[in-house]
Order: sequence, then C-alpha cells, then structure tokens
Amino acid sequence: MVRKLKKLYGKDAREFFNQVMVEQPLLPFLIPLGLFAWFVERWVVPFSNWVPLAAAVWATIQYGRFKRRITVEDLNKRWKHLILNTTPITPIEPCEWFNKLLTEVWPNYMEPKLSRRIQSTVERRLKNRKPKLIDKIELQEFSLGSCPPALGDEGMRWITSGDQQVMRLGFDWNSHEMSVMFLAKLAKPLIGTCRIVINSIHIKGDLLLSPILDGEAILYSFESTPEVRIGVAFGSGGSQAIPGMELPGVSTWLVKLLTETIGKTMVEPRRLCFSLPAVDLRKQAVAGVLSVTVVSASNLCKNTANRQSLNGGTMSGIADNKIQQTFVEVEVGNLMRKTSTSKGLNPTWNNTFNMVLHGETGIVKFLLYELDSGGVKFNYLTSCEIKVKYVHDGSTIFWAIGHNSGVVAKHPEHCGQEVQMVVPFEDIDGELTVSLVLKEWQFSDGSVTLSNSLSSGLQSSSDGSPKLQSITGRRLRVRVVEGRALTANSKSGKCDPYVKLQYGKALYRTKTLSHTVRPVWNDKFEFDEIAGGECLKIKCYSADVFGDESIGSARVNLEGLLDGASRDVWVPLEKVDSGEIRLEIEPIKNDHNNTMQSSSSKAGAGWIELVVIEARDLVAADLRGTSDPYVRVQYGNKKKRTKVIYKTLSPQWNQTFEFPETGEPLILHVKDHNAILPTASIGHCTVEYSMLSPNQSANKWIPLQGVNCGEIHVKIARRVSVSDSGKKAALGTDPSGKGHKIATQV
Repeated sequence: MVRKLKKLYGKDAREFFNQVMVEQPLLPFLIPLGLFAWFVERWVVPFSNWVPLAAAVWATIQYGRFKRRITVEDLNKRWKHLILNTTPITPIEPCEWFNKLLTEVWPNYMEPKLSRRIQSTVERRLKNRKPKLIDKIELQEFSLGSCPPALGDEGMRWITSGDQQVMRLGFDWNSHEMSVMFLAKLAKPLIGTCRIVINSIHIKGDLLLSPILDGEAILYSFESTPEVRIGVAFGSGGSQAIPGMELPGVSTWLVKLLTETIGKTMVEPRRLCFSLPAVDLRKQAVAGVLSVTVVSASNLCKNTANRQSLNGGTMSGIADNKIQQTFVEVEVGNLMRKTSTSKGLNPTWNNTFNMVLHGETGIVKFLLYELDSGGVKFNYLTSCEIKVKYVHDGSTIFWAIGHNSGVVAKHPEHCGQEVQMVVPFEDIDGELTVSLVLKEWQFSDGSVTLSNSLSSGLQSSSDGSPKLQSITGRRLRVRVVEGRALTANSKSGKCDPYVKLQYGKALYRTKTLSHTVRPVWNDKFEFDEIAGGECLKIKCYSADVFGDESIGSARVNLEGLLDGASRDVWVPLEKVDSGEIRLEIEPIKNDHNNTMQSSSSKAGAGWIELVVIEARDLVAADLRGTSDPYVRVQYGNKKKRTKVIYKTLSPQWNQTFEFPETGEPLILHVKDHNAILPTASIGHCTVEYSMLSPNQSANKWIPLQGVNCGEIHVKIARRVSVSDSGKKAALGTDPSGKGHKIATQV
C-alpha cells in the first residue's frame, strides 16, 4: 500500500513539475539563482527568513492552478462521455445568455430577415386559402415588432441521436408589438372592403436546433405542433368600406392558416435551414438552374401497410419481393419529370433532368411509383425530398432527412460541383441515390454565378464575384433554336408546335411546325432590356383546328449578361411531363437605325388573336329547353370552330384562335350541335378590331344578331412584330386614346 502511494505521489509530482516547466520557461535559471541567494544569506551575510517563505507561497499557487486545470479537463471528458455514451439526454442547462444575445441582434438583424421570409410564405398561402366571406385579400404590411421570443426559460438540453446532437429548448413568443395588416374585398352578400390587423401573437412549443456541416448551418424545427393564439382587429378599408366590425370565422381562419403553415414547414420531421457563412456577399438569389440525375434505388422491400392509389384503388408496397417495374417522378414546384421504368428491387435509371428554382430555396421531391404486370395501372409507393438553399457566401447547401431522423447534408462551395446523396424513403425500406449539380444562381442585382463549364463568357472580379452589368440602354437578342421531347396530343398523337415569347409588353411568336416533337425554329427576336427583374415568359402551344393546346410554359431571367457574352440554355417546360426549349440569349447595342430581324412567317405582317371565352342567355334550340352550343369562327376564307358544350345556355369555351391579319371581317357564328338533324343557328356577330393599336387587346361582351337574346364574351388583340421605327405601336401606346375609346364601345 505504501509503495502504491509513493508511486502515485511521485507520478503526480513529475506531472506537476513538467507542467510548471512548460508554463515557466525561465524557472531553470531562477532556481539556481534562488539557491545561490539562499546560500549567501545562510552562510555569508544573513538577510532574513523571507526567501524560503516566498518560495513556498509561489509553489503553492502554481500547484493550485495545476490542480484546477486537471479538474476542468477531467470534467470535460466525463461530460463528453455522458453525452455520447451514457445517456441521450443531458441535464438542464441555463441559457439566460442566449436570450440576452437574441435581444441585442433581434431588431436590426433577426426581425427584418424573418419578416421577409414569413411574409413571402404568407403571400403564397393567401393565394390558395381564404374564407367564404372574403373575395380577395392582400397583405399590405408585415412586421414582427421589436419583442423577440423567449428561448429556454426553463433551461435547455442536449439530445444525442446517433451521431447527431440536437439542442432542445422551450419557445415562448408573446408579442403585442407586431403589425400585420391585410386589405380584404368582401364577397356577396357583403359589399366593400375592410382591413384586418393582427396586433398580437402567442406561440408556445419546444424548439429543436441541430448544427450540421461542422457548424456552418443550423436546422431548426418544432418538436410538435405549437400552441398558436393571435389577436385580430377589424377596421374600415377607406372608400366603399364597411364599418369596423368583426367578421365571423376570420380569426379562426387566420389561426388555422398560421398553424398549418408552421406544421407544413417546420414541425418534425420537416425542418428549415439557417446558414452561418463566414463571408456575406450581400446578394439575393432569385432563380437557379439545377441538374438532377436519378441514379438508382436499393434495398426496396415489402411494406404491408395499405394506401390509396391514384386511380381510387388500394395498393400496398412491393409485394412478396417480386420483380416489379418502377419509375421516379421528380418535382420542383410546377416542374415535373419522369424517369424510364426499371425492374427489380434494386432498379437503376440514370436519367438526368434540368430543373429551375424560383427563389433562393427549393424542394426537390422524388415520388416512387410501381407499374402493374400489365404496364397500365401505376400505384404510388413512397417519396423522399432534398432541400436546396443558397448561402450568402455564394455556395449551396443540399440536405435531407436521413435514417433515424438524422441529417444527410452536402455543401458544394462553387456552382458546377457535383454531389451525390443517398436518401432513405419515407414509408418503406430502401434508399434513393441521386446526383445534383447546381449549374447557376441568378441574383436580383443582375449578376449571375455560373459553373466553370458554363462561364466562358462571364468575367469575374478580383474577389471572385462576377462583375455587375448595367441593365439599361441595351437590347437583348433571343433566338428560339429548337425543342425536344415535347408533349404530343393525347388523342391524335400529333404535335404542331410554336412558341410565344413575352417580355414586358412585347409579344412575339415563332412559326408553326407540323407533326414533330423535335422542332427546329431558329427564329430571332429582339427586346429592349427592362430593369427591375423582368422575366422572359415562354409559352409553347400545339396548333389544332379546335383550339390550340398548351404544352408547357417557363420563365427565364434575362439579367446578368455582359457585353459580348452569350448564354445557350435548355429551358425545361413546366406543368407538363416532358419538354425543353433551347434558347440563345445575347445582349447587343441598342442601334435605332437597325430594324428587328425575325425569320418567323408572322413576324412581319402580324396576326389577330381571338379568345372565345363564354356566352350567356343563349336561345334554347332543343325541346328540352337547352342547347348544345359551339362557335364557328370565320376570317376571310379561313374557318375554325370551338368544342361543343352540351346542355347549357351559358357555355364556357376559353379557346384561342389566331389568323394572319388581312383586314377582312371577323365573324362569329353560334350554332346548336345536332347529331342527326342539321345544325341550327342561335346567333352571329362581327368582332371589330381595326381600331385597336398594335399589341392592344379589348375584352368585351357582344350581343348576338338574328336572335332575341344572347351575348358572347371574347377577347380580341392585334399582335404584330415591328421594326424599331414602329416601336410605339409595339408597346401598345396610343397618344390620342381614340383607339381605346372605340374598342371599348359595343
């Protein structure tokens, strides 16, 4: 026992001596000097007894510091062992410092940033959800106020799940300083407007914070749906407004809207990402181009839980581990693309799609479907998603929910870097392997960040950010080159495609090509560059006798091009399963002496665009008191007709027709369709268009002639492509206003 104690004390003494030697490098010189002074004082000239006392005090202080450091290191080791190995939940820690820090950064940093983000989310939700008493509603003011939420009033805990550490703390926000104001137009029987003001809010729940990518970003979410209460006040809306009174159901609707918004965006397992970049370029991303490659799936297995199929039947997981045909549908907003089908429990696709992001964030959804043995019926199996976020240092974050509620995250520092992610499916066992490349970010100031392979025409400044280009005083030349994989008519299988381009008030279209899903137009158009983030709108149609059919649309940001640089892009069409349009975009000098060149057959002469919308109070041509109306459109020698709407006196067609402008009368014949007997006329009218200015439209109800009652609702426009000398006509200007007055008189 004595030997063990001597060995322990000896080891402790050696560690203490080594530590003192590290902290006091001059000690080897001071010890001999002290011994020499003590020898002189003891044997030669006696000074006093203070030297041994000072040495003892100094040694005691140094030893105390050493023991404290050893104790702190030992506690840290024990704490780490407790978090990672012993228990998944740590004891409660105080976090008053967190609230103090939040109070300081809230007014100037957190509140403006969160207000903009929540405001954009609320505006999107208002378009689809409103109570019955309100016809239209718009957000006029949004401010969260100067009072921040209280975090961790009862302390916070660290929770460990696998390798992921999560901070859990209480969230209690009780604010009476916020100001959110809506202007609402009331529906019938109420008439007028009113203002709805949210002046207080109370949200209480448990918040989870998860650091990812070595602290470069934080994921945050509520553990469960929080408790939400709001205070609503009602006021008058100005002229033609109702007096201030409470509208029944509006307060409940706002609480439900806020609760659903929180639940669909930031309640587990849905999480939001807050990036912490070391450098802030102070740029707002407005769009991005993303390449998505669906590589393969693995370890798909049986799931006995029944779900509802798309066509109303029931479905289950992959049954009995048999070989099945599966495919994946990729969704980004309204843009959808499908892979080819593949067999087996480990299918491989290797299909690549170009997707468009509208904003600095986006969600890429992957929906897995299974085809039956006949290859006709398909059932939804499961899904997963990957979220994309622009970081203000110019990089990008991809992240998704991994196994056991973990996180799979990638952080490419530059555009063009390929990342591969393996994401588990939500409802069944199995994983999906995808490859992602963010090709381009477009910013609100007009600059563009491209990948190295696409940035040959983009010059960079010395700090690595692209130079900004003035977006005024130039023209943009847009060449519609070709298309591929366009959607054919589901009944006839034909496709006669043409493209319409709209930029500001300028509207042009290409020629129509017959019977092809890979058209080559090579039509060029020029536009005056517009400031303020104006996008080029693309609409692709397939010409048809009974009305042209839309086969996709898209938006392209035309900002950020340098002089002498050009952009050659394939633009994916939205709201359809397939289809891309190739554009070549090039800025040119604004030369007023040059006329705009276009190879389109309609670009020089112009055309008439007629939209047959609806009719009302038609004559009943059948014995049962109804009619089966359709409209035959006659323009010179050309005739077209709408579809037949059966058993109604108020049909709605909403079909568009176009004719090369020749100056001849435009006549509409409303007919009653009969399968055996001859068709009966239930009125006709002439649509006046000659007094319209170029690119001006008129929306009007026209009484039918030859009958006692009936009106037809049409929209007529003269579309032209003009030279620079006719620029006023192209922009739809009419200095005298005479054309507008005549066009609105019926």
